[in-house]
Amino acid sequence: MKKNIVFSLFLLILGSACDSKPKVDLLEEGIPLKMAKFRKQQVSNVVYTLSFDIPSEKEEPIPSRLQLDVEINDLSQPLYLDFNAEASLLKTIQVNGEEQEVNHQKEHIIISENLQKGPNTIQIAFDAGELSLNRNDDYLYTLLVPDRASTLFPCFDQPNIKAHYVLDITAPKDWEVLCGAPVEKASNKNGKTHYQFGKSDPMSTYLFSMVAGKFESVTENPGVFDMKLLYRETDSTKIDYSLPVIFDLHQKSIDFLKDYTQYEFPFQKLDYAAIPGFQYGGMEHVGAIQYRQSSIFLDESATERRRMGSAKLIAHETSHMWFGDMVTMDWFKDVWMKEVFANFMADKIINPTFPDINHRLQFMISHFRGAYGEDRTRGTNPIRQHLDNLKNAGSLYGGIIYNKAPIMMRQLEATIGEKAFRDGIREYISAYAYGNATWTDLVNILDKRTPKDLKKWSEVWVNQSGRPILEEKLDYTNGKITNFTISQHAEDGSDKLWPQSFEVTLVYPDNTRTIPVTISESSVEVDLAVGLPKPEAIIYNSNAFGYGVFPLAPSDLPIIPALKDEVARGYAYLNTYENVLSGNILPTKAFDLYIESVSEEKNELVQGMICGQVSRIFWSFLDEEQRIEKQALVESMLWKELLDDGYEPNIKKNIFGLWKGLAYSNAAKEKLYSIWNKSIEIPDLKLNQDDYTDMAMSLSLFEHPKSETILEQAKAQLKNPDKVKRFEFLLPAFSSDESVRDAFFESFKEANNREKESWVVTACGYLNHPLRQQTAIKHVPMALDLLEEIQKTGDIFFPKRWLSSTVGQYQSKEALEHVEKYLKDHPNVNSSLKGKLLQATDNLYRFVNQE
Repeated sequence: MKKNIVFSLFLLILGSACDSKPKVDLLEEGIPLKMAKFRKQQVSNVVYTLSFDIPSEKEEPIPSRLQLDVEINDLSQPLYLDFNAEASLLKTIQVNGEEQEVNHQKEHIIISENLQKGPNTIQIAFDAGELSLNRNDDYLYTLLVPDRASTLFPCFDQPNIKAHYVLDITAPKDWEVLCGAPVEKASNKNGKTHYQFGKSDPMSTYLFSMVAGKFESVTENPGVFDMKLLYRETDSTKIDYSLPVIFDLHQKSIDFLKDYTQYEFPFQKLDYAAIPGFQYGGMEHVGAIQYRQSSIFLDESATERRRMGSAKLIAHETSHMWFGDMVTMDWFKDVWMKEVFANFMADKIINPTFPDINHRLQFMISHFRGAYGEDRTRGTNPIRQHLDNLKNAGSLYGGIIYNKAPIMMRQLEATIGEKAFRDGIREYISAYAYGNATWTDLVNILDKRTPKDLKKWSEVWVNQSGRPILEEKLDYTNGKITNFTISQHAEDGSDKLWPQSFEVTLVYPDNTRTIPVTISESSVEVDLAVGLPKPEAIIYNSNAFGYGVFPLAPSDLPIIPALKDEVARGYAYLNTYENVLSGNILPTKAFDLYIESVSEEKNELVQGMICGQVSRIFWSFLDEEQRIEKQALVESMLWKELLDDGYEPNIKKNIFGLWKGLAYSNAAKEKLYSIWNKSIEIPDLKLNQDDYTDMAMSLSLFEHPKSETILEQAKAQLKNPDKVKRFEFLLPAFSSDESVRDAFFESFKEANNREKESWVVTACGYLNHPLRQQTAIKHVPMALDLLEEIQKTGDIFFPKRWLSSTVGQYQSKEALEHVEKYLKDHPNVNSSLKGKLLQATDNLYRFVNQE
């Protein structure tokens, strides 16, 4: 007996010793790359059969079951299932019919017993994790990108292990339910509705979606098959205006993508849900897209810029069905690929929908500001970034992925030719359908279609960060150009060079001359300009095709408003702002140019951009004395323009938005109050209920003496219960009592108070507004100290938005000292997260350093 016990103990110790090596090699928090690589070859043919029993009370847990069917090809390691939730949520585990004790370590379930090569069935009873299960009183939705599926249910939470899903969902009887597969059966079960869904198409875990709750439902067939939309909007004007547009734009996007890729729509269905306060504009879940409700429900008061933005969002998410959902990146360091293609295709899709829009101009305004806004900072990053653990993937997202990458892709298309590019994309889609691919896979396909060295080209554009600063050297003899040289050097001081094409326009008293330029080395001679008369001004990158900081002389500023070409004029305004930040143009000079141009500019897109630049310079680069000097003059001038009935409604809406943001003087507050209470009507200014709510909040921020009454009336005017809840959440941010505002900000220490991230960002914007900087500066240390926790608990865009709405709004040396102290005290902070902080505080650094 003793011998048997000793022998058993020996085997147990030996087994433990054998198990210890895999734990050392693979097991750590998150999904490390080494674990992901091993699992990719270890498992295949994965099917998740999931059951969720959703209670009517959001405080109650959601009893759930998982049957995982998986083929195992390698038993040299245990099977690691990702489950980033409390171990106490796990009830029972069966492996091939045999019970196994729950072994949960470092966010993983370790299964080492009763496994076999070939097919295996693992059954787990558990309560659903709730970190990414957005629960509200009468609806919920999942949002699982990039690695949050494992916070909901046990899975292989990496993009290159695609799986089928079979869902079984029981929900309160008056709830709608939407997921990535069609409903096969719905029946009554214990006073609730039991939904059984068919087997889904193969998808990565981050694309799993479940929406359930009290939604209105409408189904239309805009062309090929039925599409269902769930929504909670109650404004009948918005509903009537938006529903036909939403269905039509999805169908137009499908038609374009089928033709461009030569590949049919890849999934069983395409439905969508419009969700109040959704964290992003949209998320491309397979067959069940989720949108922020306010992004797609508009009315006739929306500017054309806003309508185009909504259309582009729909085209973007629909493009993902091919680019991202069907062909998925192999690892999240290539997450930018799905985003660049979605943006790139969306730009192509919306062109015919808005025939009156200058789409080269729209591309420039949509992408260049966002790309420059991060690439000019010390926190910039390459398009393609290193990633050793999926838990850090959220910090890869940002303006570089969404905005610089489309600029790069447009340069790539021009480099190899539009037809060769399209043919390469078709081959790429066909070759990797329902699978995974890397950037290298695409480059290899495109490289066969051009004599250019795309790998070398890609190295600087994709694998390295930053942008070039371009400089000019001109010589004249007898009033004619004898030499014109354009040179480039990297803004960050490195030896990088950007091969690219752009145009320069020479401006003369009665005409212009545009010259194409291609630069691939440190400098290029513009021979086509030699012999031409000396111009009054030179507008660089006049076709908005190149990328970088281009030359601009202060004496050229008066020329810009008179430029007839909208793209050249728009880029010149944008380049003016970049030259302000690089120290070449004084902020006050640019501000004067912009404010004078607001009333002259007739293109809505350009004027909207100018209004944004006025606001940014006013709040970020003018000191308090300069703001006092400019505010009265600007507010008065804009008010005069508002009362002028000679403007188109969209132009008038832009002017109103700019004026409202600066209407904090006593006289201006009374004017704003008169618009809000409808005692003054502005000619051709179209306002909806959301505009009046926003005015009430501005009046409170500006400390109008009737603020308390204004807010009470504004709340009473809201009919949609979701908007009432948002309003109530934000109310403490408008309190005249500093201690109430401070307590509200302090409450964000608790993760459950940060669940509605878009609401939190809005609240922080008011709490830390430049007008409140003296009293709110004490918030900055807490905002910084919460950063790493916010990355762990928040969704992918939240860390940057948190920083931008808090410390990013400040101008003081004290705020900068807090930032530098945080960086000094946190030398090992994740590099991508550090980059977000440097991006968000770039204006702070520049303002303090210019003093």
